[in-house]
Amino acid sequence: MSLGTRFLFICALGIALGGCTPSDQDEEKEPHYVLGQSRINAMDYQGAVEAFEESLEVNPHSAAAHYQLAMLYENQQSDPAAAIYHYQQYLKYDPSAENADIIRQHIASCKQQLASDVLTLPTGTAAQQQLEKLVDQNRQLQTQVDSLQAALKQWSDWYAKYTNQMAAQTVPVVPQNNVVQQPVNTGQTQPPVGTQQTVDTHPPNPLPHSHTYVVERGETAMAICRKFGIRLNQLESANPTMNPTRIRPGEVLNIP
Repeated sequence: MSLGTRFLFICALGIALGGCTPSDQDEEKEPHYVLGQSRINAMDYQGAVEAFEESLEVNPHSAAAHYQLAMLYENQQSDPAAAIYHYQQYLKYDPSAENADIIRQHIASCKQQLASDVLTLPTGTAAQQQLEKLVDQNRQLQTQVDSLQAALKQWSDWYAKYTNQMAAQTVPVVPQNNVVQQPVNTGQTQPPVGTQQTVDTHPPNPLPHSHTYVVERGETAMAICRKFGIRLNQLESANPTMNPTRIRPGEVLNIP
């Protein structure tokens, strides 16, 4: 093996063991890096990011490419997390960089921006406005609840009153002339079982002093008074709960 061949073999072995590539000798001359710089000059920042990423694929240890990407992500892409990563990689591969203190300040600034993006707190004025809005909404909801409760109470009262009225009303079996005779105790014993008894459904004339009448459809209080030969005030006295202007069919009235 010639001396030149041995020298090249030793250089190649050193490069392999050191984990470097020939591009490490001059990072800024790598073609993708040069393309990235030209795209920055043309203000094609997204294209520059792609070019520097390709430069890192060729040489992952390129501190210069990491630095350019960090600056782009911080200032042009608004991606503080990516900027922090590339700034840290820059310091890793160039620990003796003269601008290390400035880079650390950039890292701290990116961390603050990242924290503010994650934990966005409302200002005092915004929080006060939001609180007032919630209070107003709560007041409106309470008003609606009160209105619904009042309506429910009205319906409950009406239903209770209606149920009591229906329970108090009894609809007796009506004879042919709609007059229900009240039983009269004459002191006589009832006929024995099996004895035929003739029941007169037609009341005598004049009418008994105490009987009831079931209102028919279309009848008025005055018509009932004329029918039984009584006055309206007598009918009202015998029926305190009656409304003479709004009697209903099926309503049971006391006839004095």
